[in-house]
Amino acid sequence: MDLAALRKSYEKAELSEEVAHANPLRQFERWLREAIEAQLPEPTAMTLATVGSDLRPSTRVVLLKGCDERGLVWYTNYDSRKGRELAGNPYAALQFHWVELERVVRIEGVVEKVSAEESDAYFASRPLDHRIGAWASPQSQVIDSRAALVANAARYAAQFRMNPPRPPHWGGYRLQPDTWEFWQGRKSRLHDRLRYRWQQGQWLRERLAP
Repeated sequence: MDLAALRKSYEKAELSEEVAHANPLRQFERWLREAIEAQLPEPTAMTLATVGSDLRPSTRVVLLKGCDERGLVWYTNYDSRKGRELAGNPYAALQFHWVELERVVRIEGVVEKVSAEESDAYFASRPLDHRIGAWASPQSQVIDSRAALVANAARYAAQFRMNPPRPPHWGGYRLQPDTWEFWQGRKSRLHDRLRYRWQQGQWLRERLAP
């Protein structure tokens, strides 16, 4: 298989300063809505990048569960690798890749935990098996087998039945952006890249070379 010979021409759309919204959140909402309306698989999936105390970066895919002027929200296990890394270094990056639309959005900023009330409300909205799973999985830790994980789930299902409370080690994070970048694929690799940076109380928009 000749990977170096693989080529694709990006010709679906363009991103100009005249069309892009002056507020990056509004621009993101527009693109997210178009991804959802296009029925793309997992349009809210985003890659989360964190850096540990050893300065080694790590990435994983999480799902966007909220987005407003305060930032972008996802939920996870606080004791997971990402949780431990965010506890030591609260700066992180997110990336959406909507392949079918030839678009990428990159977001950088500082991360904080959402309120306990927000985490409680979202946890209560999850399907029962997902709530049990939050108790059953010691995320990112080595386990003996899948059978041990299933046994954990059965034990917590028997303990909590239909009303498991939110685990103290589980909840939400919110990334507060200070940088957004919108990438639209274009022909001849002359892609469109618009970056927004928060400076002196307003968003500065810049075009980057591809």
